Order: sequence, then C-alpha cells, then structure tokens
Amino acid sequence: MRFSVLASGSTGNAIYIENDEHAFLVDAGLSGKKLESLFASIGRDMGKLDGILVTHEHSDHIKGLGIAARRHKVPIYANAKTWTAMDGLVGEIPVEQRFHFDMETVKSFGGLDIESFGVSHDAADPMFYVFHENGRKLALITDTGYVSDRMKGIIGASDAYVFESNHDIGMLQMGRYPWSVKRRILSDVGHVSNEDAAVAMSEVLAEKPTRIYLSHLSKDNNMKDLARMSVEQTLQTKGIIVGDYVDLFDTSPTEATPLVVV
Repeated sequence: MRFSVLASGSTGNAIYIENDEHAFLVDAGLSGKKLESLFASIGRDMGKLDGILVTHEHSDHIKGLGIAARRHKVPIYANAKTWTAMDGLVGEIPVEQRFHFDMETVKSFGGLDIESFGVSHDAADPMFYVFHENGRKLALITDTGYVSDRMKGIIGASDAYVFESNHDIGMLQMGRYPWSVKRRILSDVGHVSNEDAAVAMSEVLAEKPTRIYLSHLSKDNNMKDLARMSVEQTLQTKGIIVGDYVDLFDTSPTEATPLVVV
C-alpha cells in the first residue's frame, strides 16, 4: 500500500492511496486542473482511479468532485447524509457512479479493506477512513473538533497517519478572525489544535516504526515549524521521542508529498 497527501488545508484537500490492484482518492477539494497536475507530479493518472471517497461536503473537500467524476467516469462513495448535503454543490453525477459508503462499515476491494468512522465536525455526517492491507494500516483523520476514545480505538496502532494539526491556540486567539469563527474552530465540531492532536497521537501510537503527516494546518493560525515543534514537545512529555520510532512530516496545500509505502 502506498499513499501521497496531494493537498491539505483550507484551500483544498486530497489524499491518494493505492495498492498493486486498486487506486483511490479521498476527497477532491481542488479544481479539476489542479488535481490532474498533482496526479502528474506523482506519476499517476486520475483516469485509473477505482473511486473517490468523500469525507464531508465542505467545499475544500469537494470542489473538484463533480468535474473529476464526469471527466474520468470515477465512482463516488459517500454516506447518505453527505450525498444529500452535496446536492446542488457538485453538479450532476450519473446514477451509475453514485455509491453509498455507510459510516462504521468496511468495504473490501481485493486485498484492500477500507474502514469508515465518524468524526466531530460541523457537517452533515462527516467521516474519515482507515486503510488495511496485509496487516498494515493507514489512518486518515482531519476535520474533527476532538479525538474521542472511539476514534482512538479505530485508528490506534496504525503504521502511518495523516493527522490534523490545525492551529496554535495562541495564534488563533490573538489573530484576525472574528470571535464567531474562533469559537467554531475551538469547538467540539471545529478543528484540533497542535497540542490536542499530539496528545491524541500519544494515546494511539504503538511502539513500531510510524510515519505521521501533520495535516490541515491553518494558513493564518499555524506554521509548519510551530506545528512540528508543538507536536514534538507534547509527545516528548508523554515519553515519545520523535526520531526513535516516530517520524513527523509536513503536508502542503499546494504540493504533493512523495508516494511512500505503508
């Protein structure tokens, strides 16, 4: 199993996952042209996707969904409430390309199992995914106001994580956003901070080589170096030293990470 974070942030989100038989995209939150450019940058073709898995209906996750579906004839998977919420936002998607992926279920594609689970975000029925193959595990979790014990149980002991580290609390509190937006981000249906993300990470990591990709960083209320430092320091207080068996990586809103093997 291999993956690349094509883009991550408020301007657009897309994560590519493949094995030797199948290829999937989680979210299509950029223009069709930009998505095709990102695919080209990792040497892949959108026309060979077996499906696009939707997490929720916010524009930074579905902006290019309709054009990708129609141009490349890709099957689209989402739960029932998300399909309803997307009506009018993604244009016409042919019925033969519309598939339901219920929350808290597993779909199998050959040797690749994809598990869905709910998160806490201000969307109709937001959910993310864990990919399983041959005992290896990749967990994707962003766009959640907190990480519950139930979520931790599902994502625990993964070999790689794409983990939200959205904001620095101090930067957010002192920043230019109106209080209503700050309150939403800090709420249980908003986004997790660097420190809260690191605490959750410390509670799900197993003592084995693990790659963590810090994702969905706020362009106004966070910085890559700050997020990394905050996560490292918090993990260290929990007895986890980055570099021992845990490696941290950055993601970008505009550039794909290199394809890596899980």
